Formats: sequence, C-alpha cells, structure tokens
Amino acid sequence: MNQLNTKTELADSWYTNAERKAAHYLALLQEELGHKSYRDTLLTDFRLWEKELIKPSAWQSALSLAGRKPDYKDYGKFLRWQRLTGGLDDYLERSVTYMYMRDLGKDLASPSTQRRIEKLVAFLKQHLIPSSDSSNDSKGIPEHMSLAGIYRWAQREGVELAVIWAINKLRRVSDRIPPEMNAEHAVRKLIKIMIGVVLHVMDDMDDHIPPAERSRRLDQGIRLGYSYGLTYPFIDDLMDSGVLDDAEKSQYARMIRHTLLHGSVPDVKNWTGNNAGLIQYVHGELREAFETIRKHQNPESLPIFYEQSYVFFQSQDIDRDKSPKVSNYTNEELLLPIIIKSASSRLIVRSVIGAQEDEAFDQRTFYFGLYNQLADDFADMYDDLAAGAVTPYTYYWSNHRERPDLLNPFELYWAVVAHLIHRVYRSQPTARKVILERAIGGIKRFKQKVGVDTYQSFMRVFAVGDASFDNMLERLIQKADRVDFFDKLLREQMVSTLRSNREQKERFSETVKGLREEINALLPLQAQGGSEILGESLTDAANYSLEGSGKRIRPIVAWVMCVEEYGLSPSSIAPLIRSLEYMHTASLIFDDLPTQDNSSSRRGKPTLHLVHNSATAELTGLFLIQKAIEEQSSLTGFSPKSVLQLIQYSSSKAADMCRGQEMDLRTRGQALTLEELNILCYYKTGIAFEASLLMPAILAGADEKEIQALKKYAYHAGIAFQIKDDLLDAEGNVAMLGKPVGQDESNSSSTFVTLFGKDGATKTMWEHFCLASEALNELPRDSAFLAHLLHYLIQRQS
Repeated sequence: MNQLNTKTELADSWYTNAERKAAHYLALLQEELGHKSYRDTLLTDFRLWEKELIKPSAWQSALSLAGRKPDYKDYGKFLRWQRLTGGLDDYLERSVTYMYMRDLGKDLASPSTQRRIEKLVAFLKQHLIPSSDSSNDSKGIPEHMSLAGIYRWAQREGVELAVIWAINKLRRVSDRIPPEMNAEHAVRKLIKIMIGVVLHVMDDMDDHIPPAERSRRLDQGIRLGYSYGLTYPFIDDLMDSGVLDDAEKSQYARMIRHTLLHGSVPDVKNWTGNNAGLIQYVHGELREAFETIRKHQNPESLPIFYEQSYVFFQSQDIDRDKSPKVSNYTNEELLLPIIIKSASSRLIVRSVIGAQEDEAFDQRTFYFGLYNQLADDFADMYDDLAAGAVTPYTYYWSNHRERPDLLNPFELYWAVVAHLIHRVYRSQPTARKVILERAIGGIKRFKQKVGVDTYQSFMRVFAVGDASFDNMLERLIQKADRVDFFDKLLREQMVSTLRSNREQKERFSETVKGLREEINALLPLQAQGGSEILGESLTDAANYSLEGSGKRIRPIVAWVMCVEEYGLSPSSIAPLIRSLEYMHTASLIFDDLPTQDNSSSRRGKPTLHLVHNSATAELTGLFLIQKAIEEQSSLTGFSPKSVLQLIQYSSSKAADMCRGQEMDLRTRGQALTLEELNILCYYKTGIAFEASLLMPAILAGADEKEIQALKKYAYHAGIAFQIKDDLLDAEGNVAMLGKPVGQDESNSSSTFVTLFGKDGATKTMWEHFCLASEALNELPRDSAFLAHLLHYLIQRQS
C-alpha cells in the first residue's frame, strides 16, 4: 500500500509540475490580452506580410497561363499547378519550415537547420512531386503512397524488414478498428506519428554516419514510431468514441495508469464488458508496443518517458471528462489540460527515441503546442458543436453571454501567434511568414468549409472586437491565395488513399466471393450416359477433385479480365473459365501423386489417389486436360483465328508446366541458384497466372504492348505467389492451408526459404511485388482488381 501511495504521489507531482508550467504560460498570454499589446504587434506583422502577397506582373501572367487554381485536395493537379506557376519552391519551403518548427522544435536561425530544410525540400521535389500528367498519381494513388513506392524507399535506406513489419501491423490495425471509429483517420494519425518519429531520428544523424548505422537507427525509429503512434487510435480515439461504455473506460484508464506508474502492463483476463475480444487484441498490441519502447530506452531517458507519458494521458483524460452541461468551468480548467496535452504529444517523441535532453527544444515545443491545438479546434468547431464536444471554442460559444470572464479562444489564439513570433522565434522573418500563412490559411479553409453565412455567424461571436484588427484580418483572408501547406495536402491524399484502398479491397473481396460461387456452379462435369460398362467413374473422380475449398484465383482473374476489362459477355467466356480450372485441377492431381509431391490432402480433403488409386488419379488428370481443350474449342462468338491462337497458347503453356514439374522432381535435394529457382517458379506457378491474363487478352485482340505488360505482371506475381506459398509451408498450419505443411522440407525441395531464409525470402517476395506493381503502370487502364490481387497474394494466410 505504501508503494502504491508513493507512486500515486509521484504521478501527482508530475502533473502538478506540468500544470504549474502551463499556468505560467497562460498568465503570460492573459497579460498580453489584458493590455492588448499583441494587437499592435500583429498589425505591424500583418502589414509586412501583406506586402509579400502582392504578386509582380510576371507572376500574375504565370497564374493566368496556368488557369484556375485546382482544389488543394487534388494531389497531382495541385502540385503540377504549383510547379507551372512557379510557386512550388516557396510552397515546399514554407511547408518544410513549418514541420521543423512544429514537429522538430527547431530554431530557424540556425544555419544547420536551414541546410536540413533545403535538403528535405530537394528530396520532396525529387520523390513526392509528380512531373507530368503521366505520373502514377494520374492512376489514383501517388507512387510514394503505394506499397511499392514505400518499399522502394525502404530498399534505398536498408530498412525493408522494418517497413514490411509496419505495413503488416498497419493492415491489421485498420482491420480491427471498430465501425464507430473512423479507420482512415485513425490509421492516418498513426502514420503521421510514425513519420514524425522517423524525422526526429533522421534529424539526429549527420551526413557522415555510416550506412549500416543509419539503417539500424531508421529501423528502430520505424518500430518506435508505430509503438508510440498506436496510442492514438487505441487510447485517444478509442476513449473518445462510443465503443466502450463508462465502466469499460474506467477499467481501461486504470490499466494505462498502472502501466505508466509501474512499468509493466497488467493482464486483462478478467475484463468485464461487451468488448472483451477487441480489448484483448488492443491489449496485446499495446503490450508489445510498450515493451518495444522500453527495450530501446536507456536508463536515463526511461523515467522521462514515464513522466511525459503519464502527464500526456492525464491531461487527455481530464480534458475528455468535461461535459457541455457544466457552465462554471474556469479558464484554467478549460485551458491548462489543453496546453499540457498539446505540448506533451510532441515532447514525448524525443524520450521515445531515447534522445538527449534539449531544453531549447522543450521550450519551443511547449509554446508551439497551443498554437496547433487552438487552430485545430477552430477548424473542427462546427463538427464539435454538432457532437456536443467541449473545446475552448464550443464552450465559449455556448456560455459567453452569461460568462463575461471567459477568455475568447480566438483572441487567445492571436496572442499565442504574437508570442511565438516575437518571444519564441525572436521576430525571425521566416517564422513570422510561416506562422501567419498557416494561421490565415486555416481560417480561409474553415470559411470555405462551413460557408460564408455560417462563418460570419461564428465571427460575430469570436471576432477580437478591434475594428482595425478585425478588418485587417478579413482583408488578408480575402487576399491570401497561396497559403496552402504540403502536410495538409498529404493528409487529404492519405485519407483519400486509405479510403479508396478500403473500398477497393471490399469490392475485390465481394467480387472474388461472388465469382467463386458462380464459377463453382459452372465446373461440375455432367454424366455422359451410354454404355454401363464404361460407367462414370472418371467423371465422379474429376468432380471430386473440382470440389472443395479451391480459391479459384485463375478463373476469377480470367473472368474479371474478360468481362470488366475487355467488355466480353459472361456467357460467351464460360468455356474459357471452365478450361482454366480443369487445367489447374489436373496439374494439382499430378502434383499430389506418390511419384511426385506425395501429398495426403488438397483443398481441405484427402487427395484423389488416396480416395481411389494412382491409376485413377492419373487418368482423371488426363481426362480433365482433354475436357479443357474441348471447352476451348467450343468458344463461339470469337474469330476462329483468335480461338486457334488461344488453343495453341494454352497447349504450349501446359507443356511448359510439365517441364517445370519435371525440373522440380529432378532437382530435389539439390541447391538451386536464384536464376534456377526463378525459372522453376515461373514454369510451375507464373505460367498459370499468365494464362488467366493472356487468354482473355487473346480473345479480346489486345495489342502486343499490353500483352507484354501482362506477361511481366504475371511473371512477377506468380513468383511472389510461390514465395508466399514457401513461407506458408514453412510456418503455416494445415487448417488454414487445406494441405500439409512442411512438404518442402520433407521433399528436400529448394525454395526461396531454404535459399534465403524467411527474412530473405520475404524481401524477395516484396521485390517481385514491386516489379509486378510497376508492370501494372504500363497497362493502358487502371486495374484496381489486379492491384488488389497482388496485395492478396502476399498477405494471404492460406
């Protein structure tokens, strides 16, 4: 009990110290508000900045030639417009400068900071800015936001395994976000924190650091960034949502406090409430995240991490507990928790990565936090009022008539702006420019979002009340045009990309599920009748092999290509669909034979040679191959030349698959080279993917360029698929796979796992994923289905 009391007293002292510092800051701002000195100061700043808004005639000419400014949410068009009008450099410079102020707490007067800003601007121009309308972003997703683009960055930095780990973690988090929470915004915030932590890690390294050490630190930063960022969806957002009831929130808060006070995560086996399953998952992820952070802490920074984390959580909890029904909150009760949490969210980052203490960073970051929070609360005011949330703006809106003692948060915001420009950044011109542009831009976006009438109704309440100041501010809002920031554009694009990915993934799943049922109904062979002596044993055996839990990937891909990509009628291509599955099933029957892979189960049930015998299995395989050719020859509605070309192609690829299987048998027990393994995978797996793509293209009369792009995609997708099979065989389970695991090891087969190990095989799989993704960019159309097929191939668990 004494130890518990000591820990509680220590936590109370942590928060008391934070409150004391926040109260001192609030007192400074109230002093500025009291004698109104911030107004005259800012009016001078406004006039200086207004001169920079006046564009020379050449600039005006460039704007007229470029046409109307596009919506800043349209990533590619907006950035190309910035480039065309000559504003890209200024746009990126102010955006990066703002990141160095807000996220990294840097002194802009430092020459080293200016060099780093210039370096990051150059990086953004090279890697994140589209150069023409033919860039990948014209197909929907900017390259740097695609998995392939992210992995290519990881390769350059030598952090492939950390990025693969993070991608898998983010996918699982996104899948487990409850419907009551916004999955896209939750994941976006998580990614934002990860990027912020990585920026801190990069900023702590100079240009002379050895590549191996740079990679090690970035790897660590990615994992630490995820571990810290996870607290946003699974603590902050979860507690703010309606997912947990009051009793569950209380349990959850106790668990978090215990963790931060005692340095260990308590168990939740006795969780009471309706969300036990969700909490078990969240608890497991947070436990792992906590252990990851603690593992990388040095003894000196660990106490700082606990203190800052507790203060951050406590300030959030106090702020969250406010009710709009309470009308007597003091200014201190409203604002101190906000000052503390807005500063803590970024102060904590340096303790997460174990960086040395930096008092100047702490001061700048502490003062900057409120600027961000008040700007965000202003931007969200309309939505917060509708949701009944308590913020300085919503509380002032509801209570200002009865409470003349309440501080106007909009006026407070401008006092913060003046304090930052002149006390924190010592009237540095770049700081003044960036801070004012961010402030004016935020108000301008809010006005556009809610409309002029609603905006004016708000400003009648929140305007400072000084005609000179208010009029000047409105004039700047009207005149300011180029006050957009890259992080806002990136945020919109990220949310749009995440939402688009989710919707396309759902459509992909629905398409696969629906087509699988349709295809299953197409496949059964009908009894031929005739002599009783012949019987129907081969037909029965074939139907047995066709049944079961087959994924039907190949006929599904062929159907989508035929119907959705090339506009062919479903009824006309039914024979093609049957032929592909007959050929594939025949290959599986042969693979499973005792003379080859000697498998005991397939598609979740005993293999055909065990149910009947090897002779029947061999004959059934031959029977299905002939039925496939028969189906192809029955394709009507297509030119005889196309059908003949398709049959010739199909026959040659079937022969190649036989060569691949023979190579597999012949080389068992031998150590294959990478080149030999690639050839083997292509002949065993890649060809089947290729056929499902090219046979529809042949029927549709696609040109040679498209044929070659599809071949390239199929080659790399097929190898990626095979590597995933190798990984599943090494670590999967029979129930999920529907076939035995460990077959490769028992057959002494050379695989990517035996050649490279699991980590090396995983990286090789991602390399082929990237090459297949890049092949998709060469197609004349945007095939979301093929893109998500690639994701499925490397993320599947069976």
